[in-house]
Amino acid sequence: MLGSTHGTLTTDFRARVEACGESPRTAVHSSAAPSADDAVPLDVSGRPLHADVPDLDRFFRPESVAVIGASDADGKPNTGITRQLIAWAERVGARLHPVHPTRPTVFGLTCHASVADLPEQVDLAVLLVADPLPVIEELAETKVKFAVAFASGFAETGDAGAAAQERLGAAVQRSGLRLLGPNTNLNAFEKFREDLDGPAIALITQSGHQGRPVYTLQELGIRLSHWAPTGNEADLETADFISYFAEQPEVGAIACYVEGLKDGRSFLLAADRAARNGVPVVAVKVGRTETGARTAASHTGKLTGADTVVDAAMRQFGVIRVDGLDELQDTAALLARARRPKADGVVVYSISGGTGAHFSDLATEAGLTLPTLTQAKQDELHQWIPAYLNVANPVDNGGHPVGDWRGRKIIDAILADPEVGVLICPITGPFPPMSDRLAQDLVDAAEQSDKLICVIWGSPVGTEEAYRTTLLGSSRVATFRTFGNCITAVRAYLGHHRFTAGYRSPFEDAPRTPSPSYRKAQALMRPSQQLSEHAAKQLLRAYGIRVPREQLVTSAAAAVRAAGLVGYPVVMKASGPQLGHKTELGLVKIGLTSASQIRDAYRELTDIARYENVPLDGILVCQMVERGVEMVVGVTQDDLFGPTVTVGLGGVLVEVLHDAAVRVPPFGEDQARAMLRELRGHALLEGVRGAPPADVDALVEVVLRIQRMALELGDELSELDINPLMVLPRGQGAVALDALAICR
Repeated sequence: MLGSTHGTLTTDFRARVEACGESPRTAVHSSAAPSADDAVPLDVSGRPLHADVPDLDRFFRPESVAVIGASDADGKPNTGITRQLIAWAERVGARLHPVHPTRPTVFGLTCHASVADLPEQVDLAVLLVADPLPVIEELAETKVKFAVAFASGFAETGDAGAAAQERLGAAVQRSGLRLLGPNTNLNAFEKFREDLDGPAIALITQSGHQGRPVYTLQELGIRLSHWAPTGNEADLETADFISYFAEQPEVGAIACYVEGLKDGRSFLLAADRAARNGVPVVAVKVGRTETGARTAASHTGKLTGADTVVDAAMRQFGVIRVDGLDELQDTAALLARARRPKADGVVVYSISGGTGAHFSDLATEAGLTLPTLTQAKQDELHQWIPAYLNVANPVDNGGHPVGDWRGRKIIDAILADPEVGVLICPITGPFPPMSDRLAQDLVDAAEQSDKLICVIWGSPVGTEEAYRTTLLGSSRVATFRTFGNCITAVRAYLGHHRFTAGYRSPFEDAPRTPSPSYRKAQALMRPSQQLSEHAAKQLLRAYGIRVPREQLVTSAAAAVRAAGLVGYPVVMKASGPQLGHKTELGLVKIGLTSASQIRDAYRELTDIARYENVPLDGILVCQMVERGVEMVVGVTQDDLFGPTVTVGLGGVLVEVLHDAAVRVPPFGEDQARAMLRELRGHALLEGVRGAPPADVDALVEVVLRIQRMALELGDELSELDINPLMVLPRGQGAVALDALAICR
């Protein structure tokens, strides 16, 4: 946990941060200012490489609280809020000071006329006023650490509200305090059960009501430690709370409901911190569809970002994205409480062959590993299970063994298998007394095992003693109500621990100084212009990316000479700064094998360009490269995350199949290879129907070089498209046959 000392930025550091478009607050830990020796490191584009971790201890556990606009008048909305805040302050041991210009007391507490009259410096000010801006400016004089603004009517309402929120954010920035809201609620001040043990879930929501299902997990015995309702995030944002919660020893998992991200980079830095600390982050992120994205923006006034990029970025940094609130609560609960798995193998154990087969199909389809138990293990299980039943996995006990001493023997034998890390027992309906005995045996075994036991209680009633008391009373058994939620949670559990076991922060290796390639490339950039293919290929050459042998010519005679130097057969293409899709205009000629064909092609290309009124810088005479797998590699600018790198099947397939994978720089070789494995057409790189395997190593190298270009050129490069990148057979490299680059 970080200390609570405060300071100021050095002038040099502030200048560097502001020059790259970051506010000082997003660039340093707000709990301690950097000195000249410990300034937060920046990457090559001037962005911070560490997450900002605000010291929120005094927000969640203040010693003193001021309620601005407090009331005890009947029928007033502020009265109920004031009453709840008084009760909360008593629970956390804070002194509460009501503030109201006309009331001498509020609920028996001395009321102060203004912020200036407060008897002490307070840690937290709760603003029950319609316009928080004037109060923020008053609070700046009193050195208040935190404030909460409930008022609505800001960015969620449109342009005028967004402007008002911008003014509020600027005032907060000047004040030195940290603000939660506006358009937030009382969720941070809820009553949390203190009688529950074990790791807790910390909850972050942008819409308070959407956090209710997770909050009510306490009624099932699952502990919650914090709730941060971030609202419109004029200042404190989801990323701040992820970073803070990832440092709290009692937090076993972070559950988030996210409508829009304030800043993509801050979110990834926070997710990186959580991954380094091994704290799982589970998130519902709305905006998968156009309708969802539009609704989210109108509610919180934020960019939702291109969902494919958001999804890829979350996977890249280990954030577990789920679709529903039921999945959020079940997955977060499992990840918070379960120990690290001993193995990835899952065994399905049931009293019905049909149940086991059904669940096993779903689990295998979802990517879980269901190992076939060894013959020795099957022979052992057949001591207690009739020989005609299948026990290879799934394990079908036929029903009767669970009603006596054999049931526990079977469970213990399965858990003793070193390949088994998870035992899942679907109980599709209660059948007392056998189901009662089965539930108790599973709970007892879980208490004595270091392996995960999951139960799906399929009864729609949910009042059965075996469920309410036995299963929910266990802190070691994970209990679900549906097959789907169990599979989602177990897959996330195993995936999280695989991810964090080998996790190395990509920010550790992010370039911090420009490469020699950058200096060459910068000289080629033309602000607000599209480069010609010839110039775009020079940009690739600057970063060591191979292009075909080619020459740019301006006459038919020069084209013939160039073809002789390049070597027949050749490709001829028009090259100009306004040319995008040349093929559609007939500005590409392939397979030319003679001087007469070269002259004819030159004449035809220049005639078409003249007719289409397309300016040219010349005609490219290129080496013809035929044998390989056509890929596309590119850079685009995302509104939230900045430069992103895409790789996919190229040529015409990129537009037909949309088979592509995305990553946000920085990333390493492991992520570059993971991108390729995500492609539906990955098998083409391995060689199909007699084709040789492609040079995947060369393709990975191109992706990493393009990533370096994206990082270094940053905002100077709006878009880059290599299509096709011809990946030659293994050991022969990859060649960028065409390229498009647009400068900002």
